[in-house]
Amino acid sequence: MMNVLLVDDDYFVVTALEKKINWQALSIDLVYSAYNIAQAQELLKQHLIHILICDIEMPQGSGLELLAWIREEHYNVQTIFLTNYADFNYAQKAIELQSFDYFLKPIEFDKLTLIIQKALVKANEQQDHAKAIQEGYYWKKNQKNVQEHFWRKLMTGKNSYSNPANITHMITEQNLSYALTNLVLPVLIHIFPYEGSFGKKDKDLFDFALLNVLYELFQNSRFTVESIVEFKEYNWMAVLKWNDQPDSRIVQSICATFIQRANQYLKCDTCCIIANTGKLEDIHQVMSELLGMNEKIIKYRNQTFLLEHCEQSEASYAPPDLMLLEQLLEQNNPSAFLEETSSYLQNISHTQMLNASVLSLFRLDMVQLVYAYLKSKEILAHKMYTGRTNDQLFMQSLNSIEDMENYLQYLVNTATEYRNFTEQPNSVIEEIKHHIRTHCGDELSRTSLAEIVYLNPDYLARLFKKETGISLGNYIIQARLKVAKHLLESTNLSVNTIASKAGYTNYSYFTKLFKQEVGCTPNDFRKNR
Repeated sequence: MMNVLLVDDDYFVVTALEKKINWQALSIDLVYSAYNIAQAQELLKQHLIHILICDIEMPQGSGLELLAWIREEHYNVQTIFLTNYADFNYAQKAIELQSFDYFLKPIEFDKLTLIIQKALVKANEQQDHAKAIQEGYYWKKNQKNVQEHFWRKLMTGKNSYSNPANITHMITEQNLSYALTNLVLPVLIHIFPYEGSFGKKDKDLFDFALLNVLYELFQNSRFTVESIVEFKEYNWMAVLKWNDQPDSRIVQSICATFIQRANQYLKCDTCCIIANTGKLEDIHQVMSELLGMNEKIIKYRNQTFLLEHCEQSEASYAPPDLMLLEQLLEQNNPSAFLEETSSYLQNISHTQMLNASVLSLFRLDMVQLVYAYLKSKEILAHKMYTGRTNDQLFMQSLNSIEDMENYLQYLVNTATEYRNFTEQPNSVIEEIKHHIRTHCGDELSRTSLAEIVYLNPDYLARLFKKETGISLGNYIIQARLKVAKHLLESTNLSVNTIASKAGYTNYSYFTKLFKQEVGCTPNDFRKNR
């Protein structure tokens, strides 16, 4: 589809061009007309224009100014200028602006038709070129997706991908330019996006920024970056293919720079683990070892490790002084408790490469210690430690020593703060009273109320009776009847509806209880009032 725009301040010139050139024979689909630059600009914005035939001298702006604007806006338009003057300066300016041709009036329509034909050839060539570029872009984009799929399969696929024949089949099937003898180096990058970064708030934006940094840094003539894939949330693997003799020191240097950039620009900590270089036919095994080690070891923030140095025997777990930690909790001394656990973690990290199994056993001891302490204070720990914050910190705690320390800080400080709260009975009882008053219509039981303040139901009942002089059950009845009396006095609601609003679904029971406590039926109470 080809379109033409005619621009001239002379109405008769535009009309002559419209009528005297056989646009249909030139395979022109649409011919637009404008009588000044402003109109022409509007048409160019609204429609796809391939050929522009334009007068140079116009009172509201010259054709040269229009072409300059077209070039600034990056429209691909072949421009033929019409002018009454054989002015060299005009011609020179037209050439500078890459106009297609420069035609002197009066118009010879045969010659102009030939010039238009040439311009159409050029426009068609430009269209074909743009299409080829676009198709090449999509091919390249698709090829990149195919390549990423290939590496993801090798990373996380089944053991069948350790078979060189299967890898060869994948390469051939997906038309990839790899050989089994290619030397490949996987690099695992673990991100800690928890504090200060936008990794949790806007992960898409974070991932975009992260990939920009990685692709910018992993540029070297010695290797090419074949793929960078997130195989698990905040765990990425970069796959490098060596073009020269492998040298892991180059990659170590790049990782060190990446850590600095991540700290500075992404506002997060990170850890890099560099695997061993292997042939493509063996790379599935190399990647499996890397992924296995990633699950086992405890990461040290902002450091780079070589996989060969991470190899370790199973470390045995020697617990900290649990009796001392228990005493510190009893003494209500959370800061000393946390100092002791931090010292323990630092000591074992210096004497051995920490692994997740050791840290998991340590976490189990700490959780059991704190839960037992809370139970001794009649506090329901399993109810208190629920919700997103607890779950997130718990899951992250095995990522690094810092994450474990963050979890312990939350665990112990929450326990201490709640112990202090429960040791002020007035605060606990007032919270229960407030809840009863504002939720009379709900199901209220000793168990449900105890869960609100994370206390053992029996302990709460004893505490309530001790502080108020009335049992919890009787207080609930009084609060509900108070609501019922208020509604009987101030509304025209039916007694059945009022019973429901006061928390009683059984009308007969409500009436009996009301008469027993107030001395008359709900209907008589309303009449008397």
